[in-house]
Amino acid sequence: MSINPRLVKESLACLEPVADQAMAYLYGRLFAAVPGLRALFPPAMNAQRELLFQAITRVAWTLDSPDGLAARLKRLGRAHRKYGVLPEHYPAFGEALLATVRRFAAEVWTPETEAAWVSACTTAIELMSEGARADDGPAWWPAEVVDHDIRTPDIAVITLRPAQELPFRAGQYVEVQTPRWPRVWRAYSIANAPRPDGTVRLHVRTVPGGWVSTALTRHTRVGDTLLLGPPSGGVPLPDGEHDILAVADDTGLAPLKAIIEHVIASGLRPRVCLVHGARTAAELYDIPDLVRMQSAWPWLRVVPVVSDQQGYEGERGTPPDVLPRLGSWRDHVAYVCGPSPMVEATVRVLQQEGVPPERIHRPGMPSDSWDAYP
Repeated sequence: MSINPRLVKESLACLEPVADQAMAYLYGRLFAAVPGLRALFPPAMNAQRELLFQAITRVAWTLDSPDGLAARLKRLGRAHRKYGVLPEHYPAFGEALLATVRRFAAEVWTPETEAAWVSACTTAIELMSEGARADDGPAWWPAEVVDHDIRTPDIAVITLRPAQELPFRAGQYVEVQTPRWPRVWRAYSIANAPRPDGTVRLHVRTVPGGWVSTALTRHTRVGDTLLLGPPSGGVPLPDGEHDILAVADDTGLAPLKAIIEHVIASGLRPRVCLVHGARTAAELYDIPDLVRMQSAWPWLRVVPVVSDQQGYEGERGTPPDVLPRLGSWRDHVAYVCGPSPMVEATVRVLQQEGVPPERIHRPGMPSDSWDAYP
């Protein structure tokens, strides 16, 4: 049975005005059918309901792209292993989702719409189950906190030693669970390339109202154990063909520093310019280590940029503001990470200068993984 994306999208649009109510109904149906599943979810479900509706919407809008749909759903299947979700749980979720859309989109519901949703749910279950079964690695890695360095009142650099090897590449991220908030996971970019000692470093800023970020920055100590999910994401890594521009704002520095460490370890020696922006000089939380790296590797240029501090003697403005003043980037490969407005503005500047889109990369987490919820 083929999927009809148009009917799925049109009926899902009926749920948007009542998304929270609809997702509450869905979870009620699911937990009534499989009571044991409730223990896999956080005590407070408000953010979870919003995240679920966003996830369903993203999948629905990927139905027109079979390859993209398969990649997304297989990734979701692998990722859900760390929650304790098993492939045999998916049919119950599919039935609850179908009942929810049937109820809240009743005004447009037809036999054809039901057939479209049955086909979409069947495909999703098959792909997520395939993704879960294809991953024979651990669902999570216990990791000991071996260093916890408070760099600013809101930023901590945390070094972890996983109990067993965590295979990852520079530019990837992991989801993290703290003992303080069981079953609540948040994603953070890994701030280093793979190291002989196996340690993993995270740059964490406290998000207002953020359960996990606050626990990591203010309540985590050396010797504590965190859980890490499987590494995800990633971008093409430098191959030496082009010089490199790395543009970061705030803790968006983390994956770019990992990529620079990768370049150091690879033996490649392109010229690298790292532009790191912050509101004040005090928030340039990693400058001492970046200056040390610049001193050790003369092909690396570090440019701190400050936007909101009068009297700062270095570059003033935001990273996209200063790029035209620093040189030409037409022949570079670019990596950009940080808050979305900065990233989008930087990409526009680079495209206006003639950097091809295929040479502009955005390492970090997908938008649905940022620590934007408590």
